[in-house]
Amino acid sequence: MSRVETAPVGVFVATSTPPEDIAGLAAAAERLGYGEVWVAEDYFCYGGFTGAALALGATTKVKVGLGVVASVARHPAVAAMEIATLARAYPGRFLPGIGHGVPAWTDQMGVTAASPLTALRECIDSIRALLRGETVDLDGKQFTFRSVTATHRPDADVPILTGVLGPKSLRLSGRIAQGTVMSVLAGTEYLTAALGHIHDGMRESGATEHLVPTFALFSVNRDSKQARTAVRPALAGYLAAVGPHNPLTAAFGYNDHLAELLTNEGDRLAEALPEEWIDTLTVAGDPDEITERVTALRAAGATSVVLSPVNTASAREELELTASAVLPRLT
Repeated sequence: MSRVETAPVGVFVATSTPPEDIAGLAAAAERLGYGEVWVAEDYFCYGGFTGAALALGATTKVKVGLGVVASVARHPAVAAMEIATLARAYPGRFLPGIGHGVPAWTDQMGVTAASPLTALRECIDSIRALLRGETVDLDGKQFTFRSVTATHRPDADVPILTGVLGPKSLRLSGRIAQGTVMSVLAGTEYLTAALGHIHDGMRESGATEHLVPTFALFSVNRDSKQARTAVRPALAGYLAAVGPHNPLTAAFGYNDHLAELLTNEGDRLAEALPEEWIDTLTVAGDPDEITERVTALRAAGATSVVLSPVNTASAREELELTASAVLPRLT
């Protein structure tokens, strides 16, 4: 697989961010020299497409990614309309991502797909067809189209990314998408395994390039211990959410230990996490450690590392420190 050239480090705008602050954060990230800004759509926070529009409107050069919207939250014809609007208004800068959706959230809306793989495939295939200017007629297992044509198609191809975790989904992503957004818990061992499945799908379709933006829980401080301590609660929260039967920590052989911790530690989970897990599952520490960690993730296949600050109060300060002490050391 040929290497996709992208900026090595991006910034994630957390979905806890008030919508009125998105533009300012995006502009600050661009000013500091970060190459990407990513928003998300965690239901029921700020809207993903509107969040991306705010970030795009506040910047001039950086790519703005949306990682990710659920395939079933909108009809693909509506999603294609949103994508085309932003792609035409900001040519070459929008990276839309689509995933299965978190079951707890899609269940709340009553839209969980009977077959998430089928729903994702129908969604992406139909969006791509509409963006190419085709008229779509489909009686699918998940979606129906009756002679739908996009009025405002983009002038150039728009890369469609997924946000998926499991082997079958990763292989599908390699086959039908131009990139895969990796979870904040995607360490180097998981990246290696995931890329194997993605490459299998790419071989099936003949694709040669695939974006792999990799989110990372992030904390930096001149005092490494402070940064590593600060990232623990967020890491514990994500580990509790994914549980012990997940491919992200399984890649490191952590799942049995994680099951024990979840059973026995309860409210003490953050303090009980092994120090090694801070090294492998986060980007936290002093500037030297941040540089080493970003470099390792890039070497494992991340086309960019998207920093997700865990401390809202100090996020600007930490991004400024990283911009001055880390970014110049990365290529």
